[in-house]
Amino acid sequence: MLKLFTTVVGSFDINLKKAETFGDKVKSALGLYDPYKIAVEEVVKFQLDAGLDIVGDGQPRGDMVGSFVSHIPGFSYEMNSSVIVDKIKTPLEYIVLPDLKYAMAVLDKELDKRNLPAEERAKKGVKGIVTGPSTIVHSSRIESFYKDRNPAIIDTAHALRKEIEAINESGAKYIQIDEPFLSTGMVDIGTAKEAISILSEGIDIPVAMHVCGNLSDVFKDLLKFDIDYLDCEFAGNNVNIGLLEENADLIGDKKIGFGCLDSASNSIDEEDKVRDLVVRGINAIGVENMFLDPDCGLRKVDLPIAERKIKIMTDLAKELE
Repeated sequence: MLKLFTTVVGSFDINLKKAETFGDKVKSALGLYDPYKIAVEEVVKFQLDAGLDIVGDGQPRGDMVGSFVSHIPGFSYEMNSSVIVDKIKTPLEYIVLPDLKYAMAVLDKELDKRNLPAEERAKKGVKGIVTGPSTIVHSSRIESFYKDRNPAIIDTAHALRKEIEAINESGAKYIQIDEPFLSTGMVDIGTAKEAISILSEGIDIPVAMHVCGNLSDVFKDLLKFDIDYLDCEFAGNNVNIGLLEENADLIGDKKIGFGCLDSASNSIDEEDKVRDLVVRGINAIGVENMFLDPDCGLRKVDLPIAERKIKIMTDLAKELE
């Protein structure tokens, strides 16, 4: 395992390209033109150019809730609104696996082209990203079948288990479960913990959980979840670094995903500020217990700015390893 690997939380500002060339128009007429695959290919190359170790597929198929509930029986998704309309069941088709596998194929092809040394190439990989059950359910309106959200969260966890198992077998470097709602105070932490255990039990590759926001009320609880990595924001939130320092002795054998870039800002971070923040994290828990990423997804950041932001982080990681 790398001492200080770099990654991103997931999403980018992706513009799907229409078929414009004659060849692409022919493919489109035949149903062979896939703008999503083009987007995945471009964003994998973008991440490699920025120097990242673990890349994602860019999450090109929409928002983190809609892209999942539109495939899960029991949910209805219309007009950007998620509604629970029946018992939640396992999807018949995989949701993120096809884009994940394509991203892995693109990565392998690009690494062959770039002729990286074996040691450097071993650092690279793709992670599978799944929106967590608590966030999905708390982003949805209950219309029927469930009287409260907790049973729906557990059923959603069971529904996502098939996807998690497939990612585990795919060759992905690790699995990231996105649970931003856990910092809001709206979620029953015991239920959330049970749901994550349903997803992580028996999984061979590392399982991460991303929780952004102010973690004052939940940080100690999150450290007890059955996960290998806990990924939090530290750049855009001046509370969480203090929580990490105060509770460093509770980290145990977990790695901390250290959000060191302000993903809410469409401007380039100050290098000295990023360095000082990361050094505080290292002093608290040790470089071997961290990896670096932005606070959250970069969908609201223009790609040229996102690349410069990420480059600050990847250069810093090399400096501090």
